[in-house]
Amino acid sequence: MTAPLGEDLARLAALHGVAVSYQPSPDRTVTASATAVTRVLAALGVDASGPEAVRAALAAREAELRERLLPPTVVCWSGSPCEALAALPEGTGLRVETERGETREGVEELPHGVHRLTATAPDGRTARVHLVVAPPRLPAPASRSYGLLVQLYSLLSRRSWGMGDLGDLGELASWAGRTLGAGFVQVNPLHASVPGAPTDPSPYRPSSRRFPDPVHLRVEDVPEFAYADPGARALAQRAGRLREAVLEKGELIDRDAVWALKREALELVARVPLGPGRRAAYCDFLAEQGQALEDHATWCALAEVHGPEWNGWPQGLRDPRSAETAGARRELMDRVDFHSRLAWLTDAQLTAAQRAAREAGMPVGVVHDLAVGVHPQGADAWAQQEYFAAGMSVGAPPDAFNARGQDWGLPPWRPDRLAEFGYAPYRRLLRGLFRYAGALRVDHVMGLFRLWWVPQGEPPTEGTYVRYDAEAMLAVLVLEASRAGATVIGEDLGTVEPGVREALRERGVLGTSVLWFERDWGGDGRPLPPDHWRADCLATATTHDLPSTAARLTGEHVELRDRLGLLTRAVEEERAEAAADAGEWLALLSRLGLLAGRAGGGDSSSEEAEVQAVHRFLRSTPARMVGVWLPDGVGDRRPQNLPGTWDQYPNWRLPIADPDGRPVSLEELTASPRLHALVDVLREAPPG
Repeated sequence: MTAPLGEDLARLAALHGVAVSYQPSPDRTVTASATAVTRVLAALGVDASGPEAVRAALAAREAELRERLLPPTVVCWSGSPCEALAALPEGTGLRVETERGETREGVEELPHGVHRLTATAPDGRTARVHLVVAPPRLPAPASRSYGLLVQLYSLLSRRSWGMGDLGDLGELASWAGRTLGAGFVQVNPLHASVPGAPTDPSPYRPSSRRFPDPVHLRVEDVPEFAYADPGARALAQRAGRLREAVLEKGELIDRDAVWALKREALELVARVPLGPGRRAAYCDFLAEQGQALEDHATWCALAEVHGPEWNGWPQGLRDPRSAETAGARRELMDRVDFHSRLAWLTDAQLTAAQRAAREAGMPVGVVHDLAVGVHPQGADAWAQQEYFAAGMSVGAPPDAFNARGQDWGLPPWRPDRLAEFGYAPYRRLLRGLFRYAGALRVDHVMGLFRLWWVPQGEPPTEGTYVRYDAEAMLAVLVLEASRAGATVIGEDLGTVEPGVREALRERGVLGTSVLWFERDWGGDGRPLPPDHWRADCLATATTHDLPSTAARLTGEHVELRDRLGLLTRAVEEERAEAAADAGEWLALLSRLGLLAGRAGGGDSSSEEAEVQAVHRFLRSTPARMVGVWLPDGVGDRRPQNLPGTWDQYPNWRLPIADPDGRPVSLEELTASPRLHALVDVLREAPPG
């Protein structure tokens, strides 16, 4: 039993954006515990430890809101009146310092950007705040396109070092654009991981979202490699054994072994002096990335000495701004420079991959993935401590699919600190990713609106939602994407509160529609016909967290979960439900004439014909982007990630394989008749 919420505590929570209840289903409301609300408020710097503290905090917050002229960050959408400024007292003077250093009186015709606004009211009150001026919406993609979805590590070529790399990404994009007419290639997050033994293979719990992981480097493509010690080339030969272990012997991808070999080679490459032009480019990169890169490289250097868990470092080193950290940085300057150079090399190869995609005719190019958060012991959590809520973790509340809720182990950003600093870390993060992205997929895009905070040491059921300023989060996202000329795709699967999809659509952010989830949930629950699908979305048959299309159609995903002991009902019930689900979709495909007698279909009862029919259906929807899960192109049965498992299943370590589980190299994949036949389905003229 938990203590009930008092009226004052509930009011205090509401004034700080902390929810006091949630709805696991439309017809059910659950009240948050007083303990959860109190601990979340404490993480926001609000003392609610007792009735007197609550009353004092409530009075202080009400007075603050009553007296202030403006919130810390104000949003203005070009072409629309700004509500916050319109509500100012008549006669309030406005002065703007633009991000380019210009000073303007008033707010008329301001350029897009994040500026500083000073407001002076007639009664003498003043406010100096951040002003985000953003275009009203992102333009829709210039044309409909289809593309490939792939986990990069799983795509091994005959040149890679045991896992897919950025050279493979460039080759795939160039081939898909030139040969298949594809418009994009979407990859998993390529963020820097936390080193360990073993390293957490999940790309969704990174050390840093701001900087990419050098494990993805194609070492031979680094210009200095040609001049390195001959030992570097010997390492490249040893890498062949790692590649053969996966492609020829069927072993799992060993990220740690790959990185150990690449790191040894890159240490030798780093000894090669940069030429004058390369040195100038590197210095420009250092200057452009500034403090953020210095912090990231410093954390990497310190982690080599003290281990990756910075909470266990000597006390002085836990503060990135301390004198002790400054001294350690000087002592480790060679290592700081090494990790800075790796970030530069990786950035260059990411840029080259996007350039290859666009030169191949892709209108979008590479779609990168932004994870929802970072590891609590990683570089970002260390360098940006003032922005993170101490003692909190992001997760999901209990729902019909998981009665215990979820704890993802990711510390959340504090919404008050983001607003106070004009969303600076968020802006830097987006700007860094858009350097080399034709589009950005935002994982769990609902997090721009609210996140489920779980107090440390408590089960996920003892959490509550915390609201973010969604208008400001969206404005910054639209601003940075528009500057880069990029598209944004929000992953809006699962529980989505009312108004979220509408707000995203208003600003030109595409959604995500997965075939198996597209049913008439407000009506008869049957599969949604193609003309009822939304246009502003990326439509796919599956994702990295779901069964492949072949597994879904054959029911093999049920057998896999049964073998691993993950089923919560009798296997016969699960099989029957899965067969009924697939059967409903196949019946719809048949009624629409998409299954039998179509180009590339063959026998309508065959699995391959059914996979093609699924994608023919996707093509017949109005979706602006249609994605093909690359393993579907060769009949792979295995999911890349099986939620709810850790060591029971090799998550994030499987190469793309054929229906028999035999690994398929990039070279074999591009020659696959099955893949070409599937893509031909998407190149057919749409029905009607």
